[in-house]
Amino acid sequence: MDSLSELKRVIKGEVLRAPEVLDKYSEDASLFKIKPQAVVFPKDAADLGALVRSGFSLSPRGGGSDMTGGPLTESVVVDLTKHFNRIGEIKGNRISVEPGAFYRDFEKETLKHNLLLPSFPASRELCTLGGMVANNAAGEKTLSYGKTNRYVKSLKVILRDGNEYFFKPLNQKELTEKLEFNNLEGEIYRGVHKLINENYEAIQAARPKVSKNSAGYALWDVWDKKTFDLTQLFTGSQGTLGIITEIEFELVRPKPYSKMLIIFLRNTESLAEIINQVLREKPETFESYDDHTLSLALKFLPQFVKLLKGNILGVAWKFLPEFRMILTGGMPKMVLTAEFTGDDPAEIEARARIARAALEPFGVKTRITKSAKEVEKYHLIRRESFNLLRHRLKGRKAAPFIDDIIVRPEKLPEFLPELDKILDEYPSLIYGMAGHIGDGNFHIFPLMDLTDPKTREIIPALMDEVYRLILRFGGSLTAEHNDGLLRGPYLKQVYGEKIYHLFEEVKRIFDPENIFNPGKKVGTSLEYALAHLKSG
Repeated sequence: MDSLSELKRVIKGEVLRAPEVLDKYSEDASLFKIKPQAVVFPKDAADLGALVRSGFSLSPRGGGSDMTGGPLTESVVVDLTKHFNRIGEIKGNRISVEPGAFYRDFEKETLKHNLLLPSFPASRELCTLGGMVANNAAGEKTLSYGKTNRYVKSLKVILRDGNEYFFKPLNQKELTEKLEFNNLEGEIYRGVHKLINENYEAIQAARPKVSKNSAGYALWDVWDKKTFDLTQLFTGSQGTLGIITEIEFELVRPKPYSKMLIIFLRNTESLAEIINQVLREKPETFESYDDHTLSLALKFLPQFVKLLKGNILGVAWKFLPEFRMILTGGMPKMVLTAEFTGDDPAEIEARARIARAALEPFGVKTRITKSAKEVEKYHLIRRESFNLLRHRLKGRKAAPFIDDIIVRPEKLPEFLPELDKILDEYPSLIYGMAGHIGDGNFHIFPLMDLTDPKTREIIPALMDEVYRLILRFGGSLTAEHNDGLLRGPYLKQVYGEKIYHLFEEVKRIFDPENIFNPGKKVGTSLEYALAHLKSG
């Protein structure tokens, strides 16, 4: 094919090249801006097959909420939200859905059956199911329920020959049959099986020793010598191995009652012990936010009034415990929120009280919520403060480049002071930090003036310092947001030359012509990424 215009002749869907469309698709929620040549809305699998055979590289895109530049490309964006958005019927506790369906619409349907996909991220109102699979998304309920990969039961995927294939977990007999196939599917299975078998111990040893990780390709989850499951390799691969056309999820039944224990910390000296005491009572979620975030919530109280759908006096009354605590003891260094859920209100109240009593020797201030509205308040502080700040500070934009770090929770008392020391080296930096404390996972969101050359120089310097610190503590650079343009260049540092070479081999097995989302996972360039920072 000689020209992009010829795409209109071979696919039924729309091919758009208007300047305003290209400008819109030049950005996601990341730091970067890269203008594509065209945006395509394929109507069906046949369209996707034609696109794969067209000779252009293709970057799948969902809701555009990615913070790493994952769907950005100089070639062709494949938007799946317009035509690949079917939500199937629930059968038992399983449901099939197309990748362009938005999670918010999907959840409305699943909750009608009192079922939930519990790995939803904080961007639940913006993201698609395909994006959740591509990033192996996680969120506040991951502490109890795990990441998206746990709920992916089968996938349909367009591979490099333009044909659609079905992937699911295979037992030894089924695997043996696949290995004998004389087609691309058999070639893929033989290549990945050989790669993992020949490097099995090294691959298992390379798994980051944290509860959540989206860095690299999850080779360690594919083969346990009993079950061979390529869905685990596609999950978290950011569209670099093929284009997913259908996902089958397993759903869970949410618990009907909840209580939340709020913990105000003046310092983090006893943090690891406090975390361990609370985790003994098995909270469903265990979140945190720092003093920056709480101060934002109080500063922008009128905006929280709208979010909480109340009046100013009523919402102010809800914040009375925080005002009283600040007046008597000053701003806490960190606020922890542990939510206990279950089928019996008395039982979850008892667990919250046991956890609270276990913290008495530490001399920390605590309280237990009295209503669902109070629980909602703390969830909103955790989710919305950064957004409020971003919209209120003129001239500054979100700069998520150290936005998804994770270390083991027991290392936090040592790790957090060193992290603070690094951040304090940049006194002009305005940021909020919140996270999934039960997993040791934090999101740091600086707000920066990207038109200032000095500000732009901070990004690689600070990123390098923070990433080196995380690796020194045995953590991962990304727990749930994935690599994209940001962290791909660091994968060799994270895993070493040998494992990185295996990642390159995975890409070669699936996509030797570099059709699918090139420049992500492997073959990345920090220089390229920094050259495409937004200008303002």
